[in-house]
Formats: sequence, C-alpha cells, structure tokens
Amino acid sequence: MIEANNPQFNSWINVPENSDFPIQNIPFGIAKIKGKKSVVTRIGDTVICLSSLYDFHMFDGVISDNYFNSDTLNSFLKQDKTTWTIIRNKISQIFREDNLREDIKQSALIDIKEVEMSMPVSVGDYTDFYSSRQHAHNIGCMFRDPENALLPNWLHIPVGYHGRSSSIILSGTDVVRPKGQQLPMGADVPVFGPCRLLDFELEMGFITGQGKPLGEVIDINETSDYIFGMVIFNDWSARDIQKWEYVPLGPFLSKSFASSISAWVVTIDALEPFRCEGEEKIPEVLPYLKMEGKNNIDINLEVQIASDNFDAHTVSKSNYKYMYWNMNQQLAHHSVNGCNINAGDMMASGTISGNDESAYGSMLELSWKGTKPLTMPDATQRKFINDGDTVIMKAHSKNKDVRIGFGEVITKILPAN
Repeated sequence: MIEANNPQFNSWINVPENSDFPIQNIPFGIAKIKGKKSVVTRIGDTVICLSSLYDFHMFDGVISDNYFNSDTLNSFLKQDKTTWTIIRNKISQIFREDNLREDIKQSALIDIKEVEMSMPVSVGDYTDFYSSRQHAHNIGCMFRDPENALLPNWLHIPVGYHGRSSSIILSGTDVVRPKGQQLPMGADVPVFGPCRLLDFELEMGFITGQGKPLGEVIDINETSDYIFGMVIFNDWSARDIQKWEYVPLGPFLSKSFASSISAWVVTIDALEPFRCEGEEKIPEVLPYLKMEGKNNIDINLEVQIASDNFDAHTVSKSNYKYMYWNMNQQLAHHSVNGCNINAGDMMASGTISGNDESAYGSMLELSWKGTKPLTMPDATQRKFINDGDTVIMKAHSKNKDVRIGFGEVITKILPAN
C-alpha cells in the first residue's frame, strides 16, 4: 500500500462527511492567493499552500528547487513518479492528526472560499480518444449499420485525434454557443449560424509527466510512470457542425471551441485502491497493447443539468470502469510511433457510456439523436443543451474505507454572439 493511502489516517484539518478530499486524496491544483498563483493541495475545505511548506523546509532532501512557487504544475510534473509519491506521502505525514503545527496552520492554510482556482497545467498538447465500446456502438447504430456498428479498426487500436489545447478551460468558465456551417435536413448547400445541437460529452482526462525524447517509445509496462493524475473532462460538441465537417479528417470547429476540466488533479497514486478488471479484449490485441492486472479504475460519474427555472437535475450516472481501452493502452499507442509526450499533456478518454440508457455519456445518446427528449423538473424538454443551461459533472471513487473525489465541472452556456 502507498503510505498516503492508508484508510486509518485522519487529519488535524476538519474534513466534512462525504467530502471528496480526505487526507487520503491530496490532489494538486493552482490557486490564486492574495493575487499570486501558487501550487496547492486540499484537505476537506482547506487549501494548503505547498510553497509555504517548502519554506518551512518540509521537503528538504526530496526536492532541491521550489517547484510549488509556480503558476502551473508543469515544473512539478517534470519530476519522476518516485518524487511525486514521496511528496504526497510527506504531505500526508504533515497533516495527520498527531502532527499539529501552529506555525503551519497560521501560514499555509486558507479556506477554500478565500481562493480563486486556476488552470492546473499549461496544456501543450491535447489528444481526445474514442475508447468506450458502448458509446462507439451507440454512434454506429445511429449513423451506420446496427449490425456493424463498430468500424473495423475499433477493436484493434485506441482511436484518437489531436484536439485544440488553447480552448481547454477551467470549471466555472462560461461557454458561448459556437457558430459554424451546418447542412439542414434535405438541403444541398450549407448554412452558417449558431449551433442548434449543442452537447456535452462525459469524459475523464489524464495528465502526463515528462515522456521520452522524440523517436523513443513508452512501453505499456512503464506507462504508469508517466501518468500523473486525472481530471473530469467535458468535451463540448456541436453536433450539427460536426456532422457536416467531420468527413474526411474528423471534427474541427465542432470541438475546438471549448473543453471544460475540473480544478483538482487527483493523482494516480490516490486512485490505486479503486483499480478493477477491464473488459476482455476480443479479438486479442497486438503485443504492444497487452497488459496484465487490474488496469481500469472504478470512478462513479454523474451529469446534471440546471437552469434559472430548476435546480440541478441528474440526467446520467456512468462509470469510468466501462472503458474498453484503458489509459495505459492509450498512452502506449500514442507513443508507439515515437511521438514525444511532454509534461502537462492532456489525454481525454472519449465519451464514457455504460450499457444502460441511464449511463449514456452525451445528450446525443440520452435523447437518441433527439427522438427521445428528456423532461426537466420544470416540465421543459431537452434534446440537447439550451442557452442558459448549466451542465455539472461530478466524479468520485468509493470503497468501504474511503471516498476519493474530483470535485466538479460547472459550465453555463451563453447565447451565441
């Protein structure tokens, strides 16, 4: 067991019941404190300034430079996995219930209400995968042949495409409805205007450490050494724009306008207790994608819609464990051609859908291409997302001992300009 994961530990910092952030979590993020951004962690509703802990010599012998006096996590991500683990264990030791230090309490702790969270990493590159079998099957049934819903390559490779990193935004940032070309039903020529079929995609993203140089490959059995942690990822999608533009090279403007992420990066170490078996791979995958053991992670996912007329209403409950291709296979495939991976790269899972209709991860599926509208608490219906709607995504893992959560991603849709 990783030391910091011990479920018997308690903190001298108060942790509310059912908090996403017990002492066993210790996520990482960036907060603006008194006008300056700094690397922080969180226990309960208390934010902890890690640069202050460095100044107290808490990390002597582990790191020689103050990577926490920074406005992104990127410098810390360039350290190796062993360093990440030692730092997290050290933070756990500092805040265990028998180690109260008044000087640290006075200087390094801030209430969550008194800080402004910022983007945790500077994302240099972003790749979006398409790795949920049920989601791929649903899309194939809608737009192709239900008897041959999966394309021939899908069961052999983790399909993905290169996305736009500049428009990855933090929870709480509003999104303006995008405009673009669409081809109306029965028309021969496109029209231009606001997207009419705006959709969320329920995903998780993983953030990488510093990979190998260009031309070298990350073997699947060492991929875990290069994955730092995870965030909730809402891959906004303009379905009508996407339908017209995606042939032959895939989505472009239909995706590049925004993707929303949660503020706290939960480490892979913290998620170790929730590893589980994934779906059996039939047909057998090629050797470079083979991996033994429990390589999926049990993460409960929820999507809610709220508006000015009703409170948050749950429309989907899914789980990250439903992924056919896991993050290790995604990273191994990404680098198998020698592509270099950098600290702070973002890899999104693709829409996560379970077998049950209530576990579908997009409005496209939940409303089945608009043919089965969802009824909201105020009796209005949703085929897709309306102006003024707020989409909320939540994620947490839980066993009999501990709950480890990610917080939430909250995004409001504003009318097109």
